[in-house]
Amino acid sequence: MIKNTIEAWHKIVEARDAAGLDNILADNVVFHSPVVHTPQTGKPITTLYLTAALHVLNNDTFKYLREVISGDNAVLEFQTVIDGISINGVDMISWDKDGKIIDFKVMIRPLKAINLVHKMMGEMLQKIK
Repeated sequence: MIKNTIEAWHKIVEARDAAGLDNILADNVVFHSPVVHTPQTGKPITTLYLTAALHVLNNDTFKYLREVISGDNAVLEFQTVIDGISINGVDMISWDKDGKIIDFKVMIRPLKAINLVHKMMGEMLQKIK
């Protein structure tokens, strides 16, 4: 299951298509945003945030630099450039015995990248709600 979950995530990212999220997210998944202070719980809200992120962060410069997988956890480091700002971050993903993602945390640096992503994610979430 370990590789299948991360492989499925990579396919969603490569296709820039959120349709596959329903198959890999657990109903009680918890999403930790780099700009929202409280964890967001549930498949609908997590799908909303990840769909917005696919639109905002996943442009032609987006790429994963490395991944570390241990047990049922993965850390995927990524980079992208938006409006001339280099963004570096990590996706921290945990899944259950069925391969469904139960926890998804995104961390981003530097501060000007956080501010830009916060603004752009807010705009995107308003469009797709």
